[in-house]
Amino acid sequence: MIRLGLTGGIGMGKSTAAELLAKRGAKVCDSDALARELVAPGQPALAEIVEAFGGAVLLGDDSLDRAKVGELVFRDSTAREKLEGILHPRIRKVWQARLGDWSVAGERLAVAVIPLLFETQAESSFDKIACVACSPELQRERLRARGWSDGEIDSRIAAQMAVDEKMRRADHVIWTDGPIEAHAAQWDSVLSSWDVLD
Repeated sequence: MIRLGLTGGIGMGKSTAAELLAKRGAKVCDSDALARELVAPGQPALAEIVEAFGGAVLLGDDSLDRAKVGELVFRDSTAREKLEGILHPRIRKVWQARLGDWSVAGERLAVAVIPLLFETQAESSFDKIACVACSPELQRERLRARGWSDGEIDSRIAAQMAVDEKMRRADHVIWTDGPIEAHAAQWDSVLSSWDVLD
């Protein structure tokens, strides 16, 4: 089984890449989705976050106010490190377990989508690392379409390793500026070279 770590800058096409890979038979685990599961009401991580940041980070139904937490941590690096300290070890434990299960099950390609793959020193868990990337202009356009202000975009981009550095360190770079067909064709080329397609 090939273990693929999938990373890239925010708004650069990781989710689309994950969908394309799943359609091609890959088993996919998304660390953003895992983070949402881990902060569901009743989960230990949520209790720790409330302890660290106070009850104001909860909504009326006792679920996490993700927007409020985002505001907090993206303007304060100490707060961000505190949140990452609560979540990252738990997230890593889950995706490592899933990759292990898929390997035992005889899967041919397992993908973990990890925005902060290099930042969390997760490289050694993977056989291959792919970085999805696009132009800075298109990245900003996509993030504005999510309703983010330029200030929010700046703070989120600044919180991650520069995309140029991620591209340099990855085994493969998938460029997502063009149409979805061009994005898909790049994956088909990479996967056929690994012989993991049926």
